[in-house]
Amino acid sequence: MPANTPPAVALNQATAFERLLTIMNTLREQCPWDKKQTMETLRHLTIEETYELSDAILEGNKPEIKKELGDIMLHLVFYARIASESNDFTITDVLNGVCDKLIHRHPHIYGEVEVADEHEVKRNWEQLKLKEGNKSVLEGVPSSLPALIKATRIQEKARGVGFDWENKAQVWEKVEEEIKEFKNEFELKSNKLIDRDRAESEFGDLLFSLINYARFVGINPEDALEKTNKKFIKRFQYLENQVSLVGKNLKDMTLSEMNIFWNEAKKEDT
Repeated sequence: MPANTPPAVALNQATAFERLLTIMNTLREQCPWDKKQTMETLRHLTIEETYELSDAILEGNKPEIKKELGDIMLHLVFYARIASESNDFTITDVLNGVCDKLIHRHPHIYGEVEVADEHEVKRNWEQLKLKEGNKSVLEGVPSSLPALIKATRIQEKARGVGFDWENKAQVWEKVEEEIKEFKNEFELKSNKLIDRDRAESEFGDLLFSLINYARFVGINPEDALEKTNKKFIKRFQYLENQVSLVGKNLKDMTLSEMNIFWNEAKKEDT
């Protein structure tokens, strides 16, 4: 905890955490469901809780964020409790491990290193990870991450060691180049068929370059796309409701008719 945390607050934090550990231990010993859980059975539930936290953050719902943080905290102590039963590690080992790592990777706070800005902090972080035994700066990117998030993390880590464009104009130039290459795959001649594998590859390159540009201008592409998803869902459900109110069915309507309600939905958002 921060060095300037008031003693009363620190005591309350410690007491609350101890209460959670006590409840977890009781449940693990007495609840039939909790007794049966393993790390493997909890894994998909933890992923679900993480996405629920993500939704709450995007919606700016602070009470829900608090609730979801509690659910994730429960999962963390659950994993540690399971590991302690096989003498692999304890929650104390987990907490001390992350504290030691944070101190080691912040020499500009706990050592004599000086940094000019956040970019130097990130660069130092990646260099320290390599010294700790990582063979590649990209090792820390989980293979199971969704592709959009993975592309963002790959680019961030490459930037951390200086492998990056110099300015956003260069990146946009690359975006335009990729758009042209992707478009070329569909400018068909009579004797030429679409090469689906090549088109897919070019589309992937285009997405990667767009994600790169978003990073340069300070936009999180995952958040941006999810907000657009939510916006589309809201507008489409408005369309469905309005169509139902006039006693019609979407499949029996023309696109022009549907667009009347769609444009109404867009006005509702402004």
